[in-house]
Amino acid sequence: MTLRTPLCDLLGIDVPVLQAPIGRASTPELAAAVSGAGGLGTCAITWMDAAEVRQTIRRVRELTAAPFGVNVILSWGMNENLDVALEQRPGVVALAWGDPSPFTARIHDAGAKLVVSVGSAEEARRAEAAGADAIVAQGWEAGGHVCSEVSTLALVPAVVDVVSVPVIAAGGISDGRGLAAALVLGAGGAWIGTRFLLADEAPIHPTYRDLLLEASETCTVHTTLFDGNWQDAPHRALRNSTVELWERSGRPVSGLRPGEGDEIARRGDGSPIHRYDSAMPMATTTGQIEPQSLWAGQGVGLVHETVPAAEIVQELVADAVAAITATGAEIRSPA
Repeated sequence: MTLRTPLCDLLGIDVPVLQAPIGRASTPELAAAVSGAGGLGTCAITWMDAAEVRQTIRRVRELTAAPFGVNVILSWGMNENLDVALEQRPGVVALAWGDPSPFTARIHDAGAKLVVSVGSAEEARRAEAAGADAIVAQGWEAGGHVCSEVSTLALVPAVVDVVSVPVIAAGGISDGRGLAAALVLGAGGAWIGTRFLLADEAPIHPTYRDLLLEASETCTVHTTLFDGNWQDAPHRALRNSTVELWERSGRPVSGLRPGEGDEIARRGDGSPIHRYDSAMPMATTTGQIEPQSLWAGQGVGLVHETVPAAEIVQELVADAVAAITATGAEIRSPA
């Protein structure tokens, strides 16, 4: 038994499992593995140069013939990457943190479907009016940068009620029960990030991986603390020594925080990472890992192992089917 929704038909995928664009961890290998397993893999291309965008998309195509997506954060102003990506004709383009309307025609002319992330029902209305083919309703349980202050449970049905296009639930969904719940709320699928950070194909630092595996649902914070390179952008990450240092110091504003400007690590290319920077620890990162921005959603407590991405997709679907068919609830008519 499997799961199929109208969203699957729209995007040309087999199951309603979508891998969120988890920054530099969303490699071609990860995206291709998810897409090859019947879901939708996505590559984050915002911070790439044109050559890397082309190379990334071509590499995904080498690994799978299945549909996949690319993601662009509009607030960063790197919108030329979208034009480069459209030259390569990806099946899906996901936009977030900005107005999608100036890009809709170009995306559709390139034969791609437009998916837009929102944090409220009003944003969802605007995104549909701008031409979105599907809406990601991102609850504040989500890891990484979060465009909402509303819980997934409250946000998804509110968005479903005001748009006619398929809705994708995001935020705190890490297992098949969460996928099943998203479908019951009216979503056509789930946008999942933290679970795929722990896929074999996600090249995050081993220390970061271990901290995710050890974390419970109470181990994250929703904050704007890690604002280096991306100011005024709320996010959710694991509570760590940087958070605790800041709290002990009375939560001072940016510019007055303890250790601000201290170099704590270096990226694989040798560039420095400072305390409070927005920087995911990758396998090539050197230096102190634990004090960095350790993105994670509240569903992190449900993740207990590292396995191949295809196995994650299969497990999500199987567990969702089991949850839907075995609730144990009885429905009776009044006597």
